Amino acid sequence: MDKHSELWKSQKWKKLRQNLFRLQKRVYKAVRAGDLRKAKSLQKLILKSRSAQLLAVRQVTQLNKGKKTAGVDGKSSLNYRERMELVETLSDHAPDWKHSRLREIPIPKKNGKVR
Repeated sequence: MDKHSELWKSQKWKKLRQNLFRLQKRVYKAVRAGDLRKAKSLQKLILKSRSAQLLAVRQVTQLNKGKKTAGVDGKSSLNYRERMELVETLSDHAPDWKHSRLREIPIPKKNGKVR
């Protein structure tokens, strides 16, 4: 096994989920208390959080129902190295991340139709 697969498999997913949940709970409490500035800063902290990034990549590449469906780039699954590269890309772009508008891209199905 290579280092990427070892890195991916050695993640303590339960601990990462707990860490992310703790941050989300802090956002909830800040909003409930009316402290929107603190809530926004906590949301930025979640975006930069390694836990959130690893869990997001895991959710999209392993756990989602559509994980075997090719996306807009034509790839249907990622290996361990590609997953870790994706996490690094998320880490690099988290500080200056701005959302883009939602686009609807048709995905061709096996029977010739699109969804």
